Amino acid sequence: MAFLQRQVLKRTVEGAKRAHKLIYMSSFSTVSSASSVVDAPPQLPPFGYEPRPYAGPSADEVLEKRKKFLGPSLFYYYQKPLNIVEGKMQYLFDESGRRYLDAFAGIVTVSCGHCHPEILDAITEQSKLLQHATTIYLHHAIGDFAEALATKMPGNLKVVYFVNSGTEANELAMLMARLYSGNLGMIALRNAYHGGSSNTIGLTALNTWKYSIPQGEIHHVVNPDPYRGTFGSDSTCYAKDLQDHIDFGTSGKVAGFIAETIQGVGGAVELAPGYLKQVYDIVRKAGGVCIADEVQTGFGRTGSHYWGFETQGVIPDIVTMAKGIGNGLPLGAVVTTPEIANVMSQKIQFNTFGGNPVCSAGGHAVLRVLDKEKRQAHSAAVGSHLLKRLRALQERHDIIGDVRGRGLMVGVELVTDRKEKTPAKAETAILFEKLRELGVLVGKGGLHGNVFRIKPPMCFTKDDADFLVDALDYALTKL
Repeated sequence: MAFLQRQVLKRTVEGAKRAHKLIYMSSFSTVSSASSVVDAPPQLPPFGYEPRPYAGPSADEVLEKRKKFLGPSLFYYYQKPLNIVEGKMQYLFDESGRRYLDAFAGIVTVSCGHCHPEILDAITEQSKLLQHATTIYLHHAIGDFAEALATKMPGNLKVVYFVNSGTEANELAMLMARLYSGNLGMIALRNAYHGGSSNTIGLTALNTWKYSIPQGEIHHVVNPDPYRGTFGSDSTCYAKDLQDHIDFGTSGKVAGFIAETIQGVGGAVELAPGYLKQVYDIVRKAGGVCIADEVQTGFGRTGSHYWGFETQGVIPDIVTMAKGIGNGLPLGAVVTTPEIANVMSQKIQFNTFGGNPVCSAGGHAVLRVLDKEKRQAHSAAVGSHLLKRLRALQERHDIIGDVRGRGLMVGVELVTDRKEKTPAKAETAILFEKLRELGVLVGKGGLHGNVFRIKPPMCFTKDDADFLVDALDYALTKL
């Protein structure tokens, strides 16, 4: 009798599985035509551009030389690294002339598009006249660029310092905060990334990027992560944690607080709504200044606002920026108030290449192009379309634990168990390679590398978004 019961149960379970499979497969015919890619790989959207024939060294030769002469800490994506030799707007080309959709923009750096003609013209024309002279002499390019950048800032954020990278910008911001406040202690968020220099590595809070060196007087508070955070989306509880840290872990006074509005390297984590407003009040009462790291979120990428901090309804005391400011040029900036900037006049503060004429001309051209082509509004429209399609995909694939972000700063977190939110590390690695095979280049983020970072050049189109989602759908189905 028990044997017969087991056999009946077995047939019932097998029948249920077959029925579930049929229902699951038939669901593909009920969704939009963009999901009909289960049977055939999707194709890149048409693009009227032919790359030049490439006659340079092969990928193997480039990799061999790189291993021989460059630092061993350099890493590369993919089991067989790509030899990228040309770029045009939102696309990249390898040595064979194959085209790829660049959905990572050189790590969120190419804002206007690869080799944008107006930016190239500005760089080329300035290079013909004067490449470099430093700020010990006068040149109009740096002043013109600073003026244009200052007009984009709210409140009294009107004084600009130019540097060469986001790391340098955050170094300078931390120095300003300590000098202005007269305090030493800096507060940052867990899961944050603010640079890899000996000082900013202290602000960074992901162990994969931190060496075992002294990082004193820098403290990390609980991350207001709506998906994985201890308090969900309750910004008040997260703010109380920061207040508790000041009360119990400091003298009661701090130098400053720094945060990205959407954490980039940490996996496109948007802070709990209203968090910065509460925290800025707490920090200022403790004598500190508030720093917004806009290295990845600035210049309209979020779509809804020009600066990420505006999504939280705050005005910082110091703003740092880089990456998209130069569309690929080595350029960064710190913008602050005249009162805070004045503390730097105690000594000589100088940057040899900060405000270089070529970088200034290129950066100024970036601002003009972003305005002319209405890239903020474009990011909002295309980003909304992308997020809608990704969330529809999430409903069909249990491995997608979270879809988040805004504009063209999007994260897709993969998990093996939605309830436990167990990082799908192995599966992410497989899908990462499969997307490359299909012609899509994305980034990876999060402590466990299980978040796809989708942050393309801001000329990325709805057709590109559809292709990306179709490719991910195809790869997930085959997985």
